[in-house]
Amino acid sequence: MDRLFSPWRSKYIDTFSKDNQTTDECIFCAAFKSQNDEEKLIVQRGKYSFIIMNLFPYNSGHLMIVPNRHTAELGDLSDAEMLEIMKSIQFVVKCLQSISHPDGFNIGSNLGRSAGAGIDKHLHFHVVPRWSGDTNFMPTLSDTKIISEDMNVTWKKIRDFMSNLP
Repeated sequence: MDRLFSPWRSKYIDTFSKDNQTTDECIFCAAFKSQNDEEKLIVQRGKYSFIIMNLFPYNSGHLMIVPNRHTAELGDLSDAEMLEIMKSIQFVVKCLQSISHPDGFNIGSNLGRSAGAGIDKHLHFHVVPRWSGDTNFMPTLSDTKIISEDMNVTWKKIRDFMSNLP
């Protein structure tokens, strides 16, 4: 069995430990309450959920779909929330296919800290674009993940794509 190790993620997960937090406010709730979508990297808001770029992405264009309502439990979501989230995932895939032409996607959610959730108190779903050969030696040898495009440039491309749809 091959294993993919991502030691750079431990820095990200550590940022959410109780010792490192200066506030008890959930970062997703804070982003949702903010009026500055560009600063918070929110690319779209819906009635029940919003789409936000991952601040610590696995790849360029790594997006998350987050319920507006603070909950950690998948079973707590209403049918309307689930439908909007799934439609948002579908929409994000279409958007990223058009903008960056990935070869595939990883889509999913980590439910609970032991399942790998860096933020385990607010449910969220990841959409990670993947390209053939997008893994390399940099993270393992130099604790560095290469992100090929500035996040603000990616944010603008995604927002432009979304705003030009009928």
